[in-house]
Amino acid sequence: MENVVQLFKDFESVKVGVIGDVMLDTYLWGGVERISPEAPVPIVSVTKKEQRIGGAGNVALNIQSLGAQAYVISVMGDDDDASCLTQLFADNNIKTDYSLKSRHRITTNKTRIISRNQQMMRLDAEQTNDLTEADSENLLRNFRAFVETESPHIVILEDYNKGVLTETIIKEVIAICKDANVLTAVDPKRRNFFSYDGVDIFKPNLKEVKEALNILFTDTQLPLLQEIHQALHQQLRHHISLITLSEKGVFYQHGESANIIASHIRNVADVSGAGDTVIAVAALVYAVRKNVHLMAEIANIAGGLVCEEVGTAAISKLALLHECELLLS
Repeated sequence: MENVVQLFKDFESVKVGVIGDVMLDTYLWGGVERISPEAPVPIVSVTKKEQRIGGAGNVALNIQSLGAQAYVISVMGDDDDASCLTQLFADNNIKTDYSLKSRHRITTNKTRIISRNQQMMRLDAEQTNDLTEADSENLLRNFRAFVETESPHIVILEDYNKGVLTETIIKEVIAICKDANVLTAVDPKRRNFFSYDGVDIFKPNLKEVKEALNILFTDTQLPLLQEIHQALHQQLRHHISLITLSEKGVFYQHGESANIIASHIRNVADVSGAGDTVIAVAALVYAVRKNVHLMAEIANIAGGLVCEEVGTAAISKLALLHECELLLS
C-alpha cells in the first residue's frame, strides 16, 4: 500500500514547468429579477466580480496547490489583463520569470456571467492566431533558459488552441526536454493533436480521441480502449496514454499494462477545469513515483473532486489527501 502522506510530502521537492495558453477567467455573479425592456434578455444585477487564473495557468495553480513549485512559460498580451494575471500568479507563488508580454497579442479573458449557480453567458476576448516568428523565438529562448537554470522534473504542455503551442514550439520543447532528461506530459487539443511525438504522458479526453482518430463508438470497454491506445501510439510513439472518460473514470495504458479506473460518485456542479486538475496531478504523481496505476487512481479522484466546485478551481491538497486515504486504503 502506497504511503499517500509521504507521497504528498514528496511533491514539495518537485519543479514543474507549464507551457501553453494562459488566460484570465472573469466571473460576474448576480441575480435575475426582470427582462430587459430593450431586448428579450434577462437583466443580471451584478453583486460580485471575481478574477481567477485560467487555461494553462490553472494547471500551474493546481501544481502549486499540491505543494510543488510551478513555473509558467507563455506569451501574454501587453495589456491590463496581463497585469492582472501576472499579479494573480504572484499572489499564488507561481513563477512567471520565463513568460513574455507581446504587443502583437491580447491576453485571453473569458468572462462568465452566473446567476443561481448557473452560467448564463460567456464572453471571450482572445486572439487565436499563431505566435509571430519573433515571439516564437523569444519563447523558445526563455524555455531553454528555464530548463538549464531550474532543472525541472517534468514539463506539461497545455494546449488550448490559442496559438502559443505551434507545431514548431511543440517539437522544440519536446526535443529540449529529451536532451535534458526532463519528463513531458501533454493535454492536447485538436489542431496539433498528432504533433506531440515521443512524449511521456499523453492525456486527451475521449471526445478529442474520437475526433482525432475519426471514429464513432459508444462502447468504452477495455479491449476497444487498448486498440485506441495502439492507434495513438503508432502515430505518437508516446509512453503512456491517460484518457479521461467523463463520468466513467479514466483509462490508462503503458506498454502491455492497461486498466480502466472507475469514477467515484460525486455531486457534480461544474466540469470546467477538471482536465487541468487531472493532468497536473498525473504529472506530479508520475514525476515522484513513476507508478502509472497510482498516477491514474489519484488523478481520477482529483478530477472528480474539482467537479464539485463552480468554475475553474484548484484542487485542495488536504481534501485530495483525505479522499486518497479514504478511497485507496
